[in-house]
Order: sequence, then C-alpha cells, then structure tokens
Amino acid sequence: MKYWNKTYECMSREDLKKLQLDRLKSTVERVYSHVPFYREKLQELGVGPEDIISLDDVRRLPFTYKDDLRDNYPYGLLAEPLSQIVRVQASSGTTGKPVCDGYTRNDLAMWSECVARGLVMAGADTTSVIHNSYGYGLFTGGTGVHGGAERIGCSCIPMSSGNTARQIMLMRDFKATHLTCTPSYASYLGEAFRDAGVDTAELPLKAGLFGAEPWSENMRKAIEKSLNIKAYDIYGMCEICGPGVAVECEKQDGLHFWEDFFLFEIINPETGEQLPDGEIGELVITTLTKEGMPLLRYRTHDLTYIIDEPCECGRTHRRIARLQGRTDDMMVIRGVNVFPTQVESALLDIGSVEPQYQLIVTREGKLDDLEIKVELSEDFNLSSIPELEALQKRMRDRIHSVIGIKAKITLVEPKSLPRSEGKAKRVLDLREI
Repeated sequence: MKYWNKTYECMSREDLKKLQLDRLKSTVERVYSHVPFYREKLQELGVGPEDIISLDDVRRLPFTYKDDLRDNYPYGLLAEPLSQIVRVQASSGTTGKPVCDGYTRNDLAMWSECVARGLVMAGADTTSVIHNSYGYGLFTGGTGVHGGAERIGCSCIPMSSGNTARQIMLMRDFKATHLTCTPSYASYLGEAFRDAGVDTAELPLKAGLFGAEPWSENMRKAIEKSLNIKAYDIYGMCEICGPGVAVECEKQDGLHFWEDFFLFEIINPETGEQLPDGEIGELVITTLTKEGMPLLRYRTHDLTYIIDEPCECGRTHRRIARLQGRTDDMMVIRGVNVFPTQVESALLDIGSVEPQYQLIVTREGKLDDLEIKVELSEDFNLSSIPELEALQKRMRDRIHSVIGIKAKITLVEPKSLPRSEGKAKRVLDLREI
C-alpha cells in the first residue's frame, strides 16, 4: 500500500480527534479576532472561542452560505492582511459576483499536501506524468492539481482544457500516465481517441482523477473502459481550497476526507439538524487550518453521507460516499425530486448508449413534462425500427422505476449532442415558474 504521508494518513482516531479539536479552537479564535463578519455572527449566537470545548460544539457555530461570500466580495472574509495573501482564486461567477478565496503560503502548502495524497492514492510517484486538463486561471482545478503534482515531484503537463486534437497528441508524445479533468471531458476524450483510431490500451495512461461535477458509478465504468484506466473520484471547491479536499483510494469505496485539515458534517438541508453517519444529507465543511479565508460550517449543497467503517487501505480518515447530487441541481418535476445523476446511472445501466444525455423540462399549463435525449452507441443498429422501439421502452420503464416519473425518451444519433470541455450542462429547464 502506497502513502504520501503515512504519519498523518494513518494516525489513530484518538489522535486525529484531538488534533481536530485543537485546530477547531484555533480557527474559531482566528475568525472571532480577525473577521468582523464572524465576530458579529458568533456574538449574535452568544458563542465565544472559550465555548468550544469539544468537537460537538461545532453545532453551536453559525452556518456560512455562498451568499455570505458574495456579500463580502472580494476581501471581506479575509483573516489576514492582503500583504500575506499570495494568491487569489475564484469560481466562475455565472450567477453573479464570483466566489473568491485568498491563500497564504501555508494555505497553498496545505492544499498541495491534500492533492499529493490523492495523486499517490491513484498510483502517482516521481516517475509519473500528469496530463492536467482542468482549467487554469481563476478556476482552482488546474492550479490545485499542479501544486500537488509538483509536491510529489511528478512531471506535470499544464494542458488546461480545450483543443482536443492537441490533447491527444501531447498525451501520446509526452507519455502521460495520469489524466486529470472533469468526468464529462474524460468521457469525451475517450470518444476522441476512438475516432482518431488510437488504441488506449497501448498508451502508458493508467489512472485518472476526475471531479468538479457529480458523476455516477456507471459513468466511471464507461470512462474506465474507453480510456483503459482506473478512474478515481476527487472532490473539492474553491471556497474550501480547491480539488483534493476528499479523494478516493485504490479501493474506490468512498472518498477519504482529510480530517486533519477539515471537519465534515452531514445535515438535514431543510432543518440544519446534524445527521448520523450513514444518512444522506447536505455536506457541511469547517476549515481547520486555513489562514487566509477560514470558513465555519460552509453549506456546500452537495448531497452525500459519511462512511464510518474502517477502509481496507489502512487510512484512518473517514470517507464520504460519491456525491448523490446537489440540492441546487435538484429539479422538482410533478412534485418529485429528480437528480441528473439518477438518470445518468439508469441510462448507462441499460447499455447501447453513450454517456451523453440531456434533460429537457417544459410545462404545459400546470403540468411538467420531462424529455430525455440520449445518444446511441455507434455499434447500435440504427436501421432496425423494432430494436429502437424496444430500447426506448426499456429506458422509459427503467427511468419510471428509478425516479417515479414517465419521461419521453428521444434516441439521437451518435455525436449529435453538444460536448463540454469543462463541466457538462445536462439540464435545460424551459419552464416559466
């Protein structure tokens, strides 16, 4: 079993909890002393740093919401003067002001440590070549993976996204062993290799770390088959630091979240009540060592649950299950909660289709309608009307059994749906609600 930092990755649960409590106390003290926003919130709740005497006391702390970050844009939540902030990164800001994060040198070291642990989980070492197709710039994906790769001593190719033909050429020429990008782009690259007549089994590529969007177990299987690799899930977000907050180990049974740097909770998204391990709810994260922009109980909107059983890999940090979806990605159709990943998994279960689909929601009067466009595989017999009708029926029945809604299934020709070089856009909601 390979570890990057065995001392911390395999430390005893007792020592880990003690470390978490010490760091939680320091974080609350830091934000109380240096961030007026948090000091006011804590005072409203009648809570001071001296009140944090156990990990359970995290429940007494205020939640932090994405709107809080936007309202304090760009520097209002910094706990250090700007002279100590050596990097600023941000989300895309597609729904308004971008969400920013400010990093001290120690913050960048912590971030690269998290990513390094994940890369080693995926088999990376000093001989590895990381083909990094996450976007660079303000987005945290590219620079986050890059920092972890350099911390290990890998060769890192800062490819970024786009120009797929060049991606294929450089992956072959530079002998990439690991690919990092969104799962939807990994799927697209597998398709592009096939179209270019490249046998991926002949490449040195052996593993990939894919994240930044929810993806199903069936999507994993499809990527592993098309690229002839082992596909690992990696989790993170700009607000916390970026990719690497939690990563799958070689057992691929949940993502280890680094409890020496972060405190995870699962809550009921409606009530805010903390839920027991094993119960699905919204993931909430408190940073434990961040200096630049520490966050208390950040509401991620991501739906998952905590796996408390020990992992066979030997690491003692607990795991979260792969994401079930997001509370803000959830669609309510005819009163039913629907997540794109549910549909994805159901479609790929059936076979004869590519992992390319689109959900289109419309409304006639007061009634919602769901149409699912899905691409057929190139080896499917498009000329056989009976086979097409039979496949449509299987999909319609399967979707109905999974989400409880009858959907219109539209089978489309291979390569007819738009591809994405970043996060895939799976939903087109045309309702006027």
